[in-house]
Amino acid sequence: MKAFLILENGQIFTGTSMGAQREVISEIVFNTSMTGYLEVLTDPSYGGQAVVMTYPLIGNYGICREDMESRRPWPDGLIVRELSRMPSNFRSQDSLGHFLEEYNIPGIAGIDTRALTRILRERGTMNGMITTRAEFDLGEALHRIKAYTAGNVVERVTCREPYVLPGAGYRVALLDLGAKRNIARSLQKRGCQVMVYPAKTPAREILEANPDGIMLSNGPGDPKECEGPIQEIRRLYETEIPIFAICLGHQLMALATGADTYKLKYGHRGGNHPVRDLSDGRVYISSQNHGYAVDTDSLNPNIAVPAFENVNDGTNEGLSYRGKSIFTVQFHPEACPGPQDSAYLFDRFIQMMEVRRHA
Repeated sequence: MKAFLILENGQIFTGTSMGAQREVISEIVFNTSMTGYLEVLTDPSYGGQAVVMTYPLIGNYGICREDMESRRPWPDGLIVRELSRMPSNFRSQDSLGHFLEEYNIPGIAGIDTRALTRILRERGTMNGMITTRAEFDLGEALHRIKAYTAGNVVERVTCREPYVLPGAGYRVALLDLGAKRNIARSLQKRGCQVMVYPAKTPAREILEANPDGIMLSNGPGDPKECEGPIQEIRRLYETEIPIFAICLGHQLMALATGADTYKLKYGHRGGNHPVRDLSDGRVYISSQNHGYAVDTDSLNPNIAVPAFENVNDGTNEGLSYRGKSIFTVQFHPEACPGPQDSAYLFDRFIQMMEVRRHA
């Protein structure tokens, strides 16, 4: 069945429907990873977005549910050049097409994703519609597309109730803003007991559990939409508990301490983004998925200083907080693009908790 992608600038791509055959309007973003489409689909940070995969063949190794980063896929849609309908992998349990159908996610295949990506790079991220209606009214469609906003998608992807993941070591409170599973796994691998809390949990409740450390997770959307969590994170900042924050958590900590964030033209999404550690000049290959960044010009240097920067465009990739056991990063150290270039940041977090315990 034919499917159409309509961009808010009026450009139309024609392809073939895959997954669910329903109409969706979303923000269109691109990811440059060559592999890892299942991890992309199950990353809650893609809530409120439809993802363009720039690599031309997607689905060739199928679906292995053990590799899912959360309980379900979150994007509104998937856009690919060629969909592999017959996966070849001894771990494969299903095809990508069936997986999208199972979770009612529409997609479109057979379009020039590189041309689409160039449009998004040159014009910036924009909204779009995926539809199978051949007789659509372009004027009416564009009106709806331009009016679309994702809203506060953190509320959609966070856990509903607190829960605990076992461990005999340090007790870490993980604020789930749309957390990928590998964040908790990385802590458990280091012996931590992980207490996971919904995004709207009051700081008082977290502190009553007397954690050794606090983790602020990744998540979707505009960080300024998270007004409630920002206020609670400010209260967490005012304690002496070690804090490590990733992606959205990094942005929210910056907002909670008086800094500002801004929207990037087309964001950073992929598994090959180089970041420089400003303390020693070393460069790490990182996995990234964000459309916003912290404005370093808005930082109070008595509160926080830049710790990492993006080698490609110079945008901020991490902060170190003065007089506090707090550091934050924009990239994903729990992912494995390097393959484990920046996993040492979890070890740094463990050391911070150890120092506080023996102080």
